[in-house]
Amino acid sequence: MNQTKKMVSTKLEENLAYLNETLAVEKSFDVIRLDVEYAKRKMALFLIDGFAKDDILLFLMKVLLKLSEEQLSDEPLEKLLKTYIPYIEIEATDDLDKVADTVLAGPTALVVDGVNKAILIDARTYPVRGPQEPDIERVVRGARDGFVETIVFNTALTRRRIRDRTLRMEYMQVGRRSKTDVVVCYIDDIANHEIVQKVKDSIVKIDTDGLPMAEKTIEEFISGQHWNPYPTVRYTERPDTAASHLYEGHVVVFVDGSPSAIIAPTTFWHHLQHAEEYRNKPIIGAYLRWVRFLAVFASVFILPLWYLFTTNPELLPSTLRFIGPNEEGNIPLIIQFLIIEIGLDMLRMAAIHTPSALATALGLVAALMIGGVAVEVGLLTNEVILYLSLAAIGTFATPSYELGLANRLVRLMLLLLTAIFNLYGFIIGMTVWIVFLSRMKSFGVPYMWPFIPFSYRAFRDVLVRSPIPLKNRRPKFLHPKDPDR
Repeated sequence: MNQTKKMVSTKLEENLAYLNETLAVEKSFDVIRLDVEYAKRKMALFLIDGFAKDDILLFLMKVLLKLSEEQLSDEPLEKLLKTYIPYIEIEATDDLDKVADTVLAGPTALVVDGVNKAILIDARTYPVRGPQEPDIERVVRGARDGFVETIVFNTALTRRRIRDRTLRMEYMQVGRRSKTDVVVCYIDDIANHEIVQKVKDSIVKIDTDGLPMAEKTIEEFISGQHWNPYPTVRYTERPDTAASHLYEGHVVVFVDGSPSAIIAPTTFWHHLQHAEEYRNKPIIGAYLRWVRFLAVFASVFILPLWYLFTTNPELLPSTLRFIGPNEEGNIPLIIQFLIIEIGLDMLRMAAIHTPSALATALGLVAALMIGGVAVEVGLLTNEVILYLSLAAIGTFATPSYELGLANRLVRLMLLLLTAIFNLYGFIIGMTVWIVFLSRMKSFGVPYMWPFIPFSYRAFRDVLVRSPIPLKNRRPKFLHPKDPDR
């Protein structure tokens, strides 16, 4: 619904009445209106307690205090902006609604009697933690800084690593009520402008009152695949990871209030990469990558395969007939799997809500109850616990938390199909999974590239961690403006 623009009046009382009502100065204790008089001219400062930098505002007030009436007699706005307010981030606006929104975002507004524009002084600070290393993207060697919840800090951490003149940080706001700050970041000389425009257009089209979950809300709006468990964008809390993707031609989206940056577009294989692979020699990095691939695919297939071979031992050669439970449990195998899968999810949720001081006690209780008592009473068999533990390790070895959760759902689906339709269920489920992934796209990019459609050179780089000096080409699927590194 369009609203008439409320203009800044030359009469101070009218401006104060509108801002008092809009900002609810009398009702909200942290919204401060400070009436002052400098150079025999009435003025008012509007600010949010806790956002304003006291020392900077005190310095500006001391400067204004020294002004004489003659100094502001002619063109007071121009003189205040260009001479008497010594600050970097300052602008003027004639829109009172913009003044109110800006004050709620943190900057200070100065309204002057006789001037038909308000002065916005971006002297704000946010409660913020230090740029510590992210918990889920740790490395043995490498940078220890990570993104924080303040968008300006995150853009600064990125620009520190990319001093390219064409690095762009385009600012926009999302949310009718929240007015959340969002920044779209890319390197203009590298990124494909069609992809950049797709990302920006999808963000501009977001129509909601707020972003309570920050970047996750953005991702759900721009992905357009609400019931698809697989992530179509990649999250990272590491500035070096974001910088490396920007050099390839990706687009990075920062959302204020979130320590995670969105990387788009991405493929399935991007979610299997980890910075640790590039912090070691190429052969070591390749080995770590193969181990990770083995763990991830084991987390999807090891349980359905073991169940299939257990129920159909004729599918196994004689040398592998030992696979299968040595003792029959009191309940069917598929029910055992479902019990322990749900139990692991319960344990994971309990660990999230458990204080760190009690985490060890929680682990001991879980080990005794699931690993010991459940087997003794015949609820579970040892083999079920063994193979599900291997699947859980594979899930934890997945670098992308979102991909690990999606693979867990696929594992459950394959288990149920195998239990219902036997060998045909496993084959059909696996085929549907591959077809589903091959039909997915992330901002027009095939999700399974370079496997489907196949590209030998790119697929070789997926399988083998190539030495950095030999990686002299950017990924073709991004269609970068500058394909050579």
